[in-house]
Amino acid sequence: MTPGKLNLLCPQGSTFSRTLTYKLDDSPVDLTGYDARLQVREYHYSDDFVVNLSNLSGITLGGSAGTITVFIAASATQELVPGSYVYDLELVAGGTVTRLVEGKFTVTPEVTR
Repeated sequence: MTPGKLNLLCPQGSTFSRTLTYKLDDSPVDLTGYDARLQVREYHYSDDFVVNLSNLSGITLGGSAGTITVFIAASATQELVPGSYVYDLELVAGGTVTRLVEGKFTVTPEVTR
């Protein structure tokens, strides 16, 4: 499966929340039993991540609805350095890893502090 392309915009100092729905043939995929992970890095080959989320922290999977909600608290986005990064979101089930979506993750600077 080829990953989808989705560029994300994250305003520094604001709550970041996006909900995606994973569908095949226009039907939601049941994500019961799946794990999810998302990392944001400066470059594809950077050793360090800027954001590291999983379904244990920051990602909520919606079971039979096929939804994936990504959440980063305002207190965490406040610490992000404005700029352009890369990310991907992977689903893991039964040892199979599927890169669902990838793209740019852009942090815009906060003015009001």
